[in-house]
Amino acid sequence: MSQYYQKEIETMPQEQIRALQSEKLVRQVRHVYDHVPYYRDLMDKKGVKPSDIHGIEDLSKLPFLSKSDLRETYPYGMLAVPLSDCVRIHSTSGTTGKRVIAYYTQHDIDLWEDCCARAIVAAGGTKEDVVQVCYGYGLFTGGSGLHGGSHKLGSLTLPMSSGNTDRQIQFMMDLRSTILCCTPSYAAYLGESLKERGYKPEDNALRAGIFGAEPWTEEMRRDIETSLGIKAYDIYGLTETSGPGVAFECEEQHGMHINEDHFIAEIIDPDTGEVLPEGEKGELVFTSLDKEAFPLLRYRTRDICVLSRKPCSCGRTHVRMSKPMGRSDDMMIIRGVNVFPSQIEAVLLNEGYAPNYLIEVDRVKNTDTLDVYVELAPEQFSDTVGAISAREKALADAIKTMLGINPKVHLVAPRTIARSEGKAVRVVDKRKLHD
Repeated sequence: MSQYYQKEIETMPQEQIRALQSEKLVRQVRHVYDHVPYYRDLMDKKGVKPSDIHGIEDLSKLPFLSKSDLRETYPYGMLAVPLSDCVRIHSTSGTTGKRVIAYYTQHDIDLWEDCCARAIVAAGGTKEDVVQVCYGYGLFTGGSGLHGGSHKLGSLTLPMSSGNTDRQIQFMMDLRSTILCCTPSYAAYLGESLKERGYKPEDNALRAGIFGAEPWTEEMRRDIETSLGIKAYDIYGLTETSGPGVAFECEEQHGMHINEDHFIAEIIDPDTGEVLPEGEKGELVFTSLDKEAFPLLRYRTRDICVLSRKPCSCGRTHVRMSKPMGRSDDMMIIRGVNVFPSQIEAVLLNEGYAPNYLIEVDRVKNTDTLDVYVELAPEQFSDTVGAISAREKALADAIKTMLGINPKVHLVAPRTIARSEGKAVRVVDKRKLHD
């Protein structure tokens, strides 16, 4: 039976959602135009004034924002309120360039925590639950977002942060944690670690997990659900729009409901910027309707997905986004073929391997090379050298069938690929170092 945190909003008829979005958009465009000179210049260059925006039907008149804009305006250029009105910042990892800093008023935090509370309730959470938050705290949004959502709901909240697996397991077992919040790769690692310590899935009290911050496949979901004895729910967000809780899965586990009272989602052609009709695959774009301090209009996420308004059995009426199918900016082109890491991961899981792998791309004598390092389970590692070679060939054939290009597969000893407590590093593209 469906539960809701804010039922009236979460089950609002779509015509009412559109009317609410239109009203908020008109107000937000005026706020941004008046207080963010950088975006005002973008609008002026496009010949658009706030008076041209009457509702969401005019959204496509507005210019896009991208991460490069946010880097260009670092640190204060996108701030839309006085700094004295801000109570917190969060920041991206900065692994691909200058960090992006997002600012929050108390009102921004309250709304963000409501979104995360909706996600916890959609996963079956109540105030009776013990929520173990193993996302990183600090500048990363994951820990703070789910922590705040759990507080709003009234659940007992364990602010574990990431890492220290022995302590995670001790608290999980002693305090009988019922909901686990972390990255999917860390959830998989916890499942492995519990098994190594002699625990069976039924020994823990976990019922559900809320996992996000990195791509994961349906095969990985099933693997985690089996190893931890839980139902695993996806959650989506990004620092630029607040953090996790922009969208979340319900019990149907078939796409994530976007909190449309706070965000407008569009799907565009990543090459042309043209808005695509519902059901078409393209790049996800978000407009923040309620953010006061750091309101982004038409922000290009680079995530590739599909939107659907098909009715959901949970009763929520907000549009659903598919699990991101990759990113328009970390899609690899190898020998002319578009390759997403998630494709390779799906093959590994289908072939019975754990999702501990590293993809290495290089260029040798003007030809791209693709090496895939995959960790064996302890029982697999005991195979003979000949058996492991045969496994490598079989896995390489399966990856070639999926991608159409030949990889070199290396099956390596258990625990030799570094584990991540935050976002897992899955790809090393050495071509970028040479070019």
